Amino acid sequence: MKPFRKHVAISIDGGALKGVMVTRALAILEDHLGRPAHDIFRVTTGTSTGAIIAAGIGRGLSGTQMYDLYCELGGVVFRRTLRSMLWPLTRYRFSNEPLANALKQYLGEGMMREFWTAEPPTDVVITVFDLVEKRTRFVKPWKDEYSTWPILKAVLASSTIPTTFPVVEGRYVDGGVGSYCNPCYIAAYELCFCLNWNPAETTLISLGTGREPHSLKTGDADRFMVWDWIGPVIGAFMQTADDQQVHVVKTFFERLDFRRFQVDFREPVKSDDPKEIPKLAEYGEELARKILNDETDIAMEIKAKRTLQSL
Repeated sequence: MKPFRKHVAISIDGGALKGVMVTRALAILEDHLGRPAHDIFRVTTGTSTGAIIAAGIGRGLSGTQMYDLYCELGGVVFRRTLRSMLWPLTRYRFSNEPLANALKQYLGEGMMREFWTAEPPTDVVITVFDLVEKRTRFVKPWKDEYSTWPILKAVLASSTIPTTFPVVEGRYVDGGVGSYCNPCYIAAYELCFCLNWNPAETTLISLGTGREPHSLKTGDADRFMVWDWIGPVIGAFMQTADDQQVHVVKTFFERLDFRRFQVDFREPVKSDDPKEIPKLAEYGEELARKILNDETDIAMEIKAKRTLQSL
């Protein structure tokens, strides 16, 4: 693995229980470097499950601690109940109380500003979609508007997958509802334009939460009923948006040491099924091997012919 530069940031995608693979990979990376993630990353950016991990790093949790947390709470947060079995006849599938209690226990009840006043400070950027104002909010510890937001509120809101968990405060849901399930562009923007880090002295690590395998064959769509389009359309939107963020960072931040790592699933993986945790742990070890061997994602191979202005 190439050495990191002077400044190091990390961006983590959304994906519910797929956070297992990211935390497992982080634990292996920490063992390799002999340092906890909190000592490595001064900017952490995350969406949904990535927000949990980004905040965890900011609070000083190790990859191993967060991996154990995911393994322990997977069956509690996504516990099968009468409500979950009757879904989609109910407003949401799972109560968010177990998740909120776990976040309170591991992240504490502090405010976002505490990330910035800690020593050393960490710029933790969490994406949240505001249904009322129809926009993505970028919750940051140094910004007055969000400095007094409870960490629990920001992380819980970013993790609120619509129809899976109840809406937070009647307006806030998963940051991945917009264009930032992969928040790597947000991280690049933050470190270059908000913190004024020199891109030539900066490494940005972007961790994906798995790419689903191709499941359709030519002609399958000819037989689709209306409801059959839901899954393919959502999947196409999310994968396209994820890869687009990689392309934007690669194109307009040329001097940045940008490394995007992703794993291709060999079979469909459910993001809300605790039975998938052992499989996700194995994928996490594969993700770690890619990080340590600098095997970046294929999305980084897309190149623009020219740029108007690159940092």
